[in-house]
Formats: sequence, structure tokens, C-alpha cells
Amino acid sequence: MIKGKRKPFHEIKEMLKGHKKILVLGCGGCVSVCYAGGMKEVEILRGQLQASFQQDGLSMEINCYTVERQCNGEFLFDLAKKAPRYDALMSMACGAGCQYLAEHFPKIPVYPAINTLFIGIDKDIGLFEERCRACGNCVLGITGGICPVTRCAKSLFNGPCGGTTSVKSCEVSRDIPCAWLKIYERLKTLGQLDSILRITEPVEWKNPTSSTFVQEGYEGRYL
Repeated sequence: MIKGKRKPFHEIKEMLKGHKKILVLGCGGCVSVCYAGGMKEVEILRGQLQASFQQDGLSMEINCYTVERQCNGEFLFDLAKKAPRYDALMSMACGAGCQYLAEHFPKIPVYPAINTLFIGIDKDIGLFEERCRACGNCVLGITGGICPVTRCAKSLFNGPCGGTTSVKSCEVSRDIPCAWLKIYERLKTLGQLDSILRITEPVEWKNPTSSTFVQEGYEGRYL
């Protein structure tokens, strides 16, 4: 899932200067799972903002609401009835959810309370690890299910560099295991070492424009 972390409080407060009615919006999706923007976190931020603005002698109306998914228009119908009452929306979703809110409510400023970090796994409660960079050219099928883009410090697609140390760690840090050594060991265990000899074309880093794709089987609906 997408992992995110709340922005520093002073940065959030600065964005809201000049507004009088603010709705802090949580998301029940990814940011809820990683304890960044669910119902609990939304209420905490609302309380902190309320207390801080009161200390500044400012009278503000700050409420909170959590939708199931901020990135899906089907879950925004009820919000559409509430949002027009406010002059600012503070999104505690990922960057995609924040942008989708801005698209749905073009006349209301939408501010991000979350820094979107990466796609990762839950290692433990509150502990997350990056495992995917959404590069658009997944090679997990020939690397033993270990992503060289995220787990190699140099994001090397075709085998290790010469920087692996004698303790099998990356030259960047002794605390970082060599991803390609792990790939080698995994493929050896699976009896698929021939896969390590396959050459993968470099990622085609496209122009920095947004992209859209249609899932196979749904082409007739949209194209």
C-alpha cells in the first residue's frame, strides 16, 4: 500500500492562515492503515489546530470527516454536501487523493497534510518498508520476487555492481544488504539461476506528465 507521513505541524498551520472554516479530511484507505490519515489521526490534527489557533486569539471553525477513499469519486457524494460550508479543505490522504479532492471542489482550496513516501509493506505496527517504486516495468518474475529498483541502492536492473563488500553488504552502508546477492540466493534456492543472465532493458523514464491506463477487460467501457 501507499505509505505516507504527516507534514510538520507548523507547515500545516501556515497553509491554513487566513481561513476561518476548515474541514480536516481523513481517508479510510492506505493512510489509515499506516496510521497517518485515518479517523484517529484526523481528530488529533483537528484538536491540535483548534488549540493552536485559540492560543493565537483566532476564532476558527475546524471540523473533521473521514471518507472511505479520497481517490474514488463514488465515496465523495456525502462530502459534496458538506464541503461547500468551508473555505478550506485539509486532506490527510495521499497525493492522489488530495488532487482528486481539488478536482472535485475547484472553488475550495485543498491543502495536503500528508507527505506521500512510497509503496511498501507493513513490517510491524508503525514500521513500514519501501518495496515498490511503480517504475512501470516489473521484473519480479526474473529476480526471485525481489525488486532491484527499490532494494538496490543504485536501482540496478542487470546484476550487481562491484561495490559488494566482504560481509555481503552494499558499499553505501554496511547496514544495507546487497539486493543482488539476495536475488542470487533466492534464484538459486528456486532452481532458476538462469534468470539472472537475462538482460532487462532500462526503464523508459517518460516525460513527467500524468498517465492513465485501462485495466485489461475494461477497454470497451472507456476506449
